[in-house]
Amino acid sequence: MELTEFKGVLEGLLFASGDEGLEMNQIKQVLSVNDETAQLLLEELKYDYEHSQRGLSLLERKGVYYLTTKSEHALYFEKMQESTSQSKLSQAALETLSIIAYQQPITRVEIEDIRGVKSDGPIQTLVSRFLIEECGRKETSGRPILFQTTKEFLTFFGLTSLEELPPLPNEDVDHALEEADLFFNEIENH
Repeated sequence: MELTEFKGVLEGLLFASGDEGLEMNQIKQVLSVNDETAQLLLEELKYDYEHSQRGLSLLERKGVYYLTTKSEHALYFEKMQESTSQSKLSQAALETLSIIAYQQPITRVEIEDIRGVKSDGPIQTLVSRFLIEECGRKETSGRPILFQTTKEFLTFFGLTSLEELPPLPNEDVDHALEEADLFFNEIENH
């Protein structure tokens, strides 16, 4: 493989490693290269990012290498975050969030049984907004993924703990979930 191909692979590996980044030993092992080649690849990537109109840069901190956005673009990321956080959740996402908040940990199939419709889209939306997260697997056939709410969920709705959620009446579950939806809608609109 040529040096430029290795550089492309390394860029992809750094991207895929996300917040964890990669140590030099990992880079050498995955690419099957020596110290000198790994260092050269990192230097070339860093040079490319610094000397072109690219949105990323290569960061090294305590022996771990990361891809990160350029600090001079921070204003645009703040604007994007503001516009994303201001957009409202759909009714389907609110229903799904209500179910997860009160029934957690819960699987996608269990959510769909309660809602009566597929919930892949709302679950993806809630995960992308960091309102829910995977929290393990259920010890049943197929070992489905379990979901729970996050700290961001509490912050988003101005709660300090799940105990602050309004109590569910002992009546039927559909009625209780409607009340929970009203609570989340009211909080979100303020």
